[in-house]
Amino acid sequence: MLGVGIDWAEEFHLVALGKPGEGVIDIRRVEHTPAAVQALLAHIATLEPDPAEVRVVIETRHGLLVERLTDAGFTILPVNPDLIARRRGPARKKDDAEDARLACLLALDRYTTLRPLLPHGQLAGELRAIARDDERAARDQRRLANRLRQDLIATFPAALAIAGDDLGAPTILKLLERWPTAQTLGGAARHELLAFAQAAHHGWPDRLADRVQAALATDHFTPRDYLVRAKADTIRLAATQLLAITAQRRVWERRMGELLLGAPRYGRAKQPRADPDQLGQAFPGGKVYLSFPGLGDRLAARIAGEIGDHPEQYGSPNALQCYAGKAPVTRRSGKSELVVACRLACNRYLAAAVQQWAFCSLRESGWAREFYDTQRARGKTHHAALRALGNRWLEVLWHCLRKGVLYDEATHVANRNRALGKAA
Repeated sequence: MLGVGIDWAEEFHLVALGKPGEGVIDIRRVEHTPAAVQALLAHIATLEPDPAEVRVVIETRHGLLVERLTDAGFTILPVNPDLIARRRGPARKKDDAEDARLACLLALDRYTTLRPLLPHGQLAGELRAIARDDERAARDQRRLANRLRQDLIATFPAALAIAGDDLGAPTILKLLERWPTAQTLGGAARHELLAFAQAAHHGWPDRLADRVQAALATDHFTPRDYLVRAKADTIRLAATQLLAITAQRRVWERRMGELLLGAPRYGRAKQPRADPDQLGQAFPGGKVYLSFPGLGDRLAARIAGEIGDHPEQYGSPNALQCYAGKAPVTRRSGKSELVVACRLACNRYLAAAVQQWAFCSLRESGWAREFYDTQRARGKTHHAALRALGNRWLEVLWHCLRKGVLYDEATHVANRNRALGKAA
């Protein structure tokens, strides 16, 4: 058996190689280039011909280096950086070569419980990448919308009256992209507004033109001319960016639905629009995720992409709950009282998605709403109650994925009532 410890970076990596009984035998620097990584693999092959006997400890589970090591057939053992930090000397001094050596010693220790990496398949990898990019774009969209609102308050308050509660509507954004100031919009004739509304596919062009004229006629504070000139291009840029993000997120949403079901579908329907014989390859358990209340294309894709296409790697519901950060951490020592804390070592993407799932399920699931209200009545905060509810949802999801059955509200409520009756 050959142990490999890697302290990775963007430009180069420090690699420590070791054998049982001999410890670390070599520490070398490997540039982050295909040729250098291939040379490392060739050197490893000379030390251990069987790739299955090569154990690699690295502080990440993603990236081109991890993919290349996985393709070589090595056993990848991703670890938390804190695990390496706890094994440093008393000074806890950071040193890349020392970290690589410690990682190699971890790889050589067969008694250390480390979970091997199960790489995502192509569908799961694409779904996870799209879902993460969509969530990142959603945050950018909120920031841009808030920035645009502040600029409109300072220079173009009539635009907020025109938009109402829907500043992010495509028609409003196209309006601001074309007329970013009150002066330019006031100079547009009514027939121009009607033509614009029709080109923007607005359902009521006359109503939009009336709203624009009414908002411009309302008494508003008059901003400084220099500020209006300075912010005109900023408003136009923000509107253009928001339109681009909205269009791209719509494309991503359709793609996530196709990956979950194996074919396109009509709107937000739970079934694909293609014939069963024409269905492509779907994400394993995609229909199971979409059967749960509160999970649409986007949220189901976020959760499914992070769990991956190997749910069997979670041997119990608690394993999945810990990975998602919803299982509470309990501490009791000596005479101290029991302390329940939030789990921090987890998949942050999955934790945020499950928290949002728990919130969205309150409107669609009766038992979820009852469970949440009970937690709040016990004095838990809003987010603590959602964490507890998400913990329950993950347990149900684990059983449905393991058995390959769709979620049924009536069946779950009956099982839950039966369990509560036995407990009572």
